[in-house]
Amino acid sequence: MAVSSEGNFEGDIESVDLAEFAKQQPWWRKLFGPECGLSAEKYSVATQLFIGGVTGWCTGFIFQKVGKLAATAVGGGFFLLQLANHSGYIKVDWQRVEKDMKKAKEQLKIRKSNQIPTEVRSKAEEVVSFVKKNLLVTGGFFGGFLLGMAS
Repeated sequence: MAVSSEGNFEGDIESVDLAEFAKQQPWWRKLFGPECGLSAEKYSVATQLFIGGVTGWCTGFIFQKVGKLAATAVGGGFFLLQLANHSGYIKVDWQRVEKDMKKAKEQLKIRKSNQIPTEVRSKAEEVVSFVKKNLLVTGGFFGGFLLGMAS
């Protein structure tokens, strides 16, 4: 392929569909399984990445703002409770708090098991299946989410 003086390419240019190329590679099938495919296949790779990136950025930005608001509210609430306790407006029964904490600790020990509940396992399988089928959108979403959290 030669480049002319105007910067134009001379000759045939072969376009490659990256999604199809990746699905045909053996390492891709080993990593993501043979059922891996794009459920949003009707869109181009750039469109899928753009959709994932924009939704990820919006989600990350909102998550950052809500997180700051929640942290401020919780921290302010603790501050006000400590101020009220110090001023004598409220009195904390620490023996009752300790007794309730011991009771909760015992209930957690009873419920503790090494197996994952079936509801959690089925939801995790659904998430993995979605990620495998929408790898480009998910990748764009993750990148956009990180950018949204940083802005």
